[in-house]
Amino acid sequence: MEQQAGSLGARVSTGSAAPDIRTASVRVPAQARAADVQRERGVASDESRSAPGARGEHTHSEPPLPHPRVETARPVETARPVVQRASVRGQILDALRTALVAGELAPGQVYSAPVLGERFGVSATPVREAMQQLALEGAVEVVPNRGFRVVRRGTRELAELAEIRALLEVPVVLRLARTVPAARWAELRPLAEAAARAASAGCRATYAECDRAFHHGILALAGNDQLVQIADDLHRRAQWPLVGGPVPRGRADLMADAAEHLALLDALTAQDLPAVQSLVREHFADA
Repeated sequence: MEQQAGSLGARVSTGSAAPDIRTASVRVPAQARAADVQRERGVASDESRSAPGARGEHTHSEPPLPHPRVETARPVETARPVVQRASVRGQILDALRTALVAGELAPGQVYSAPVLGERFGVSATPVREAMQQLALEGAVEVVPNRGFRVVRRGTRELAELAEIRALLEVPVVLRLARTVPAARWAELRPLAEAAARAASAGCRATYAECDRAFHHGILALAGNDQLVQIADDLHRRAQWPLVGGPVPRGRADLMADAAEHLALLDALTAQDLPAVQSLVREHFADA
């Protein structure tokens, strides 16, 4: 699977529809200096003075990140990143996860919730809550009085994750190949085709989402929710950026990976067990 997926932006979605490569994305923005933010406001916000974890979060060392871009009817120069209040925390979490995969949140770098919140147009609280969820997942670690540092990962961890995923998924896929009717496999073809479109566009972050959706769809046929949840967590962690790792895979690599999805579906539909076994093992061997 694509282990080093990424894009130039972290999308804040407003629904649960499958990813579409034509949808514009909201990017994790440049980090303003805390002094500049306060100067614009004239006074520090109440939350930055009183919210737990906000006090003392220094932002002077944070690097600049791409400014947010949104699809809007208003002139681009006046557009602001808009987050629907009904699911602020979830949208921020999705945006940060996408930024992590895209490499916009750099390994070893510390990011503060107040500054990210300012640029997303929300308070620091949902950003901090989203970062705390990422900390539980192992993507970031809490830095007292500063914010959250993106965890540094190496190639050994990536190989270990690929091995665990293979141990979990390969036997399940082989069992499903013997029992699931062809019509059920046909239902997954739109997911594989969406991944192929993302690969053709060279969009690593969107491809990462499609890749997870495809594997999620296959494993869901086993009817084991715990398996699906664990496998999805492992898959997401395998897509985080590495320190000193290989160069992120390009468009040609993504297209080859997506082609394996389609070939696997063909083999599953035909119940060609030797082909299924070969394809699924090679898929993880290339991870």
